[in-house]
Amino acid sequence: MKAILFHNHGGPEVLEYGDFETPEPRLGEVQVRLHAAALNRLDLWVREGWPGIKLEYPHIPGADGAGEISALGEGVNGFAVGDRVVINSVLSCGECSHCQAEKDNLCREFHLLGETMRGTYAENSVVPATNLLPLPNEFSFAEAAAAGLVFQTAWHSLITRGNLQAGESVLVVGASGGVNTASIQIAKLKGAKVYVVGSSADKLSLAESLGADVLIDRSKEENWSKAVFKASERKGVDVVVDNVGAGSMPHSLRAANKGGRILTVGNTGGAKFEIDNRYIFGKHLSIIGTTMGTRADFAKVMGLVFEGRLKAVLDRHFPLREARAAQERLEAGEQMGKITLEI
Repeated sequence: MKAILFHNHGGPEVLEYGDFETPEPRLGEVQVRLHAAALNRLDLWVREGWPGIKLEYPHIPGADGAGEISALGEGVNGFAVGDRVVINSVLSCGECSHCQAEKDNLCREFHLLGETMRGTYAENSVVPATNLLPLPNEFSFAEAAAAGLVFQTAWHSLITRGNLQAGESVLVVGASGGVNTASIQIAKLKGAKVYVVGSSADKLSLAESLGADVLIDRSKEENWSKAVFKASERKGVDVVVDNVGAGSMPHSLRAANKGGRILTVGNTGGAKFEIDNRYIFGKHLSIIGTTMGTRADFAKVMGLVFEGRLKAVLDRHFPLREARAAQERLEAGEQMGKITLEI
């Protein structure tokens, strides 16, 4: 099969388009002939590497994918060759106490497709049958791939972990990334008032088209937490979705209402930062860590996507062989929504 491979960490130049042995499904697994994959910032971090990362080389990036079943391993029921499917990228053992409690994203043997396991920048991928959802015939492979990881992450953070309620207010830090555009839509679906901090008028326009109520341009409002405070009648917001980390977390703490919840979903701006503890105890704040989601989260939110009540925002499509250019676009922050690969 054709795939995007890298043999060592580095910049986009380490990505190679070449041949790799087609993986075969084992007991309980399914081989998927991929038609689309989607990019995530995770792909850049894995390519660049970090201390202690352990990969089997050559590595194939990519967490998100959708396609047709091309082969079944032994013991697989409920699927047939030719079925259209979308992949849930959270890999779990199915046996530990967390998995038995249906909290598989806390699995002791947690793996993420494309991170610690070879992923979806390829013509074929093999995953457990439990990681597949049937894809409606009228739904495009690209939209399904683009929705998977980001909507699962946003749903788990806002609904499962954040317990968002109708009538509450939500601040989303960032206007155009995949998790952020998903968070805006989920918050509006739940009946919340949504504030968005973005870096440009174009990105904020995208957020507004998704239902955002209050738009704050941080290129004009350096102290954007103060702008949020003023816009919320000097109360602050009930929930903050922050996947930036360094540079944004001090603002997020200041922007929260008394009793507010800070959902830390990632660290695109850096992992280490100082916290002024006075905000936490003084305002009774809860800082909630959250990543990915459970199979139940994935099934629920993708059902809403298939119904059209939530929609992946698509940026540009690249052929698989041009994955390097796709990652360069993502790294430059030029995208307005999800970048996908046509396979």
